Amino acid sequence: MKRCEKDFVDKIRHILCSRERKVIEYASFARAAVLLPIFQKEEECHLLLTRRTEQVKYHKGEISFPGGAFDKEDSVLEKTALREAFEEIGLKENDVEIIGVLDDIVTVTQFIVTPFVGHFPYPYSFKTSPVEIADLIEVPFSHLLGENCFSEREILRMGRRERVYAYQYGEHIIWGATARILKQFLDLVCE
Repeated sequence: MKRCEKDFVDKIRHILCSRERKVIEYASFARAAVLLPIFQKEEECHLLLTRRTEQVKYHKGEISFPGGAFDKEDSVLEKTALREAFEEIGLKENDVEIIGVLDDIVTVTQFIVTPFVGHFPYPYSFKTSPVEIADLIEVPFSHLLGENCFSEREILRMGRRERVYAYQYGEHIIWGATARILKQFLDLVCE
């Protein structure tokens, strides 16, 4: 069982800062950023995810990290992740300690997503956007690392073979770009 105490947060920071991050550049793709919010709850480190409403433009009803498209006013992608986390779940920028950045990924909706890992204090008074967020999902690390949580398979998409990952948490299935980001994070920090 991992605890989100200073030693573990420092370990994550060290791992993410001491590696060369994969940066993807496709001029025709839009930029986006997400926040992987981690927190301490009941003696264990948890990850906060959201279930999107049916009203959003992309990925209706899917499990995702708080985040969205880059806005010129953001100036940098870190600001995008923090702004979106505030808009979607009410997590204030000043309450988040950014620990590091994962590799960029490309989504099927042609976004290049930069994932930021951040730590915040818990309990927290979230204020979810009723238009964007249907539920908040607090997932313990121990569950994500459990034997029966993760699955993978190969699919054929546009004539190319692609690996698809999924994590099961109760009734929730975490898949797609969120599962790829989650797998990257867990592979790096939970050896």
